[in-house]
Amino acid sequence: MNGYAFPLAGAALTARASGALWWEAERLLAVSDLHLGKADRLARRAGALLPPYDTHETLTRLSAEIEALAPRTVICLGDSFDDDDAARDLPEPAADRLLALMAGRRWIWISGNHDPAPPDLGGSALADLALGPLRFRHIAEREAEGEVSGHYHPKMRRRLGGQSVARPCFLVDNSRAILPAFGAYTGGLALTAPVLDALMGADALAILTGPKALALPMRA
Repeated sequence: MNGYAFPLAGAALTARASGALWWEAERLLAVSDLHLGKADRLARRAGALLPPYDTHETLTRLSAEIEALAPRTVICLGDSFDDDDAARDLPEPAADRLLALMAGRRWIWISGNHDPAPPDLGGSALADLALGPLRFRHIAEREAEGEVSGHYHPKMRRRLGGQSVARPCFLVDNSRAILPAFGAYTGGLALTAPVLDALMGADALAILTGPKALALPMRA
């Protein structure tokens, strides 16, 4: 399996090279910050134009993970849509594709700061979810234990193979895992940001996504 295995609160998890989190014992797949409809939202608000393929690319990557792993449960950890209008106005081909991915499995939408209203696509819309030793939410809480969250889009810049590269990454310590943004064109927050430094323990790992999952010390 193309990923990095690590324990959290007694649960055996895998940070996938794609940016998805896999909990094999529960056959549970978690992704964060899909930001479906981002290009449409920017165009709607006369912002910077992006190529209008972000939703297609994101759903293609998500389809590949679901096909590879056949999860019973999928948790989307908030900011699944770039705003409420993006959820309501999802193009019909994208909505049909998403509904096909949802069919036959438990699908949970965790609300985020971009999409507080639940999308009208089925599934369960929750503020957060406790499952076994883990709690899934959008934004990390400082004193939490066994927490899985997203929101910050962490990204690490390193020299790899003689080149300087920036990759989305998981952040993992004994208390929590923060997932990278799974959506295309989502940007990222450098690991030197004070908010990330304050959340993560001294021995935290950054698990880079990309061709393969690569674990490095967060503060190397």
